[in-house]
Amino acid sequence: MIQTIRKAWKIPELQKKIVFTLFILLIFRIGNAITVPYINTDLLESQLNSMGATILGLYNVMSGGAFATATVFALSIQPYINSSIIIQLLTVAIPYLENLAKNGGEEGRKKIQSITRYTTVAIAVLQAVGYYMMMKRYGILSDSGIWPALVIIVSLIAGSSFVMWMGEQVTEFGVGNGISIILFAGIVSRVPSMVEGMIRGVSTWNAVRNGTMSLESLTQAGYSAEAAEQTLNSGMAPWAVVLLLVGGLALIAFIVLINDAERRIPVQYAKRQVGRKTYGGQSSNLPMKVSMAGVLPIIFAQSIASLPITVWSFVGIPAEGTISRSIYDAIDTKSIIYMVVYFILIIGFSYFYSSIQFNPVEIANNLKNQGGYIPGFRPGKPTVDFIRRVLNKITLFGAIYLGIVALCPLLIGKILGNNSVAIGGTSVIIVVGVALETVKALENQMIMRQYKGFL
Repeated sequence: MIQTIRKAWKIPELQKKIVFTLFILLIFRIGNAITVPYINTDLLESQLNSMGATILGLYNVMSGGAFATATVFALSIQPYINSSIIIQLLTVAIPYLENLAKNGGEEGRKKIQSITRYTTVAIAVLQAVGYYMMMKRYGILSDSGIWPALVIIVSLIAGSSFVMWMGEQVTEFGVGNGISIILFAGIVSRVPSMVEGMIRGVSTWNAVRNGTMSLESLTQAGYSAEAAEQTLNSGMAPWAVVLLLVGGLALIAFIVLINDAERRIPVQYAKRQVGRKTYGGQSSNLPMKVSMAGVLPIIFAQSIASLPITVWSFVGIPAEGTISRSIYDAIDTKSIIYMVVYFILIIGFSYFYSSIQFNPVEIANNLKNQGGYIPGFRPGKPTVDFIRRVLNKITLFGAIYLGIVALCPLLIGKILGNNSVAIGGTSVIIVVGVALETVKALENQMIMRQYKGFL
């Protein structure tokens, strides 16, 4: 990866693209440091930290921590991601959108992109209003009048729309997919705070072990009983840090391995005699990626599995000793029930998304029209059935892979008593996937320029 970037930097045209991309990322990070007025960011961060394993915690990670500090880019690219997913699903259900995607060509792609932009703004309006109502309910606002409400909501909508525009500019004038790179930058920006948290955790563990920090000493220092208990629980033994680092490297290696894995179905094309020339007769293959659905099944599954806890957090966490609290603890994001439901939802959404992305009937018809066939299977229904069987097996393996990646951080967090790694699996998949995709885009552009120079 470093070698690819170094070679790309030597090409003047690619150098300009890289500099432009870095400039956009600099603007994104500056925007993440500008807070929206009328909001008590300390109270907001404390409240969202207590809701870290809910949907809001996922939003906070995706925005690079901007969601918890109420910056102008707090909504980040979440509205655009949600809009893209919705339009992609509607493309299968609505004939007009399906016709635009398949037969519209470049003009159809532009129309779909325009519809996605308008949907992004609409979703940003809903999320901004919901964000404001949440802060108003918890008393996080310094002024709850009409003018502050208008300033907060308009700032969040404008920030989200501007982030979407920057992502499109990177896609057109920079390197790689702009939305993915901004998402990558937001997640990676949390690495220094994670390292700082580990160092602080080891210091807390040493202090507790030496007896210089205890529940009584923290209470005497002005900590509340709950805050003191959270501080003591944040301690991490040195061996736990080593375990996290080794596990993280192993997880990255595993994701890189599966990300490029694919099943190749052999395809043979029949020979055709046209005059004195013979066409066809070549052998090819039909590639089917193992991780066809990407990270979307994890995002969908986590959003639905954590929805009850998110709603309960808004309503109010039940008191200790009540039946409601027992139910709350049973479906909490650290419970076994939640992990089982989470895993099942990942498998279900993986099959759902694969069925949308890969249509065996359409693939079989295309092969038949092009004079191709799979050796050992007749064109038509036998080919469709074979492709569907292979797709089901590949999807099952990919779904289990996603489930393992998603559940490993949860299990490690449960063993170590540290919830800060609860959504680490999703982040790692996104970061590794975007890094590989960007490097591949750079390599393709370098190859294209080498051919151009050769010609």
